[in-house]
Amino acid sequence: MNPRVTHVRPESSYRLEITFENGEVGKYDCSHLLDFGVFQELKDEVYFRQVRASGGSVVWPHEQDICPDTLYLDSDKRSETEL
Repeated sequence: MNPRVTHVRPESSYRLEITFENGEVGKYDCSHLLDFGVFQELKDEVYFRQVRASGGSVVWPHEQDICPDTLYLDSDKRSETEL
């Protein structure tokens, strides 16, 4: 099982800065999701910025979420010591 999300911060261009429980920090680009089903709502930047960490993943108010394994495996990562 991959590390889970402990903190998330929205950034510009539909990117998320994600902190994982192992101390790694990753950048995850959500732009490829914006044309699919429930994720279309994320095109509204005000709504996109309402993201929060919950249950080891990231979620939005209308229950959109992204698999925690996907977030870990597909994010560009660095450790907190590299910040």
